[in-house]
Amino acid sequence: MHHSYSLSRRLFTPAIHAPGNADGVPGFWYVFRGYRLLVAERGDRVQLPLVASPAELELQPERVQFLGWLDDVPCYAAEVAVDANPPLGWRFEGLRSLLDALDTDLFWLAGRAVQIVDWDRTHQFCGRCGTQTVYHARDRARVCPACGLVHYPRLSPAIIVAVLRDDKILLARSHRHPPGRYSVLAGFVEPGETLEECVAREVKEEVDLDVENVRYFGSQPWPFPHSLMIAFTCEAPRGEIELDTSEMAEAGWFRADELPPVPPPPTISRRLIDWFAGTHRSG
Repeated sequence: MHHSYSLSRRLFTPAIHAPGNADGVPGFWYVFRGYRLLVAERGDRVQLPLVASPAELELQPERVQFLGWLDDVPCYAAEVAVDANPPLGWRFEGLRSLLDALDTDLFWLAGRAVQIVDWDRTHQFCGRCGTQTVYHARDRARVCPACGLVHYPRLSPAIIVAVLRDDKILLARSHRHPPGRYSVLAGFVEPGETLEECVAREVKEEVDLDVENVRYFGSQPWPFPHSLMIAFTCEAPRGEIELDTSEMAEAGWFRADELPPVPPPPTISRRLIDWFAGTHRSG
């Protein structure tokens, strides 16, 4: 049984199978060509197809997954061929560029959709015996009819952490970030590791600091490509920063009134930084 839960403003009810009364009802369609989403530009925002079927846009999906209901609107994920052309007035766009352009609720559902599309695409055959898989009767999974191996959508947990010292926060710029853009530290959890151990290891590896008072802050799905970001705060009261230059370009301590350019909302990295600024603002 699936339960409804709130995104930012609307109620989302996840589901695996579309009920019969959804046939012919206009819904939000997350249509992907590879990892790029079909959108139409509307001023400084973008919109999704709200149609009963992609056929209305002259698109023929190779695979379709039902996602659930956003309020009372059915939502679908679909994948089209890599050489499919977008209809007139539409384009295929990478999700990262849509953070500020797509409605917040629709963006986070896009993250769910792209992960389901990618899982479906990459698990057509069993990784153990090579047999073509089939959909599970009840779960979001693909099953091997030969050896019985069940393939669920992959999820890769990663920690993200605000490291504090007195009235300062540690911010760093990796080689992947644009020049001048800083953020908090992050890294993937390794097998056999607790989240708290991952926090300590990542901070030690990236800036050579020992941490204490590791505390949970929050979490956020991050569909690049299939992460779950689990946020923490901690303290590093002693030691000097020693960069792992293979990963990090720069790092330093910043007060709330001297923050450099940081990631945009609604990322959890920005939530951590905004929390720090709000709790350490002078005056």
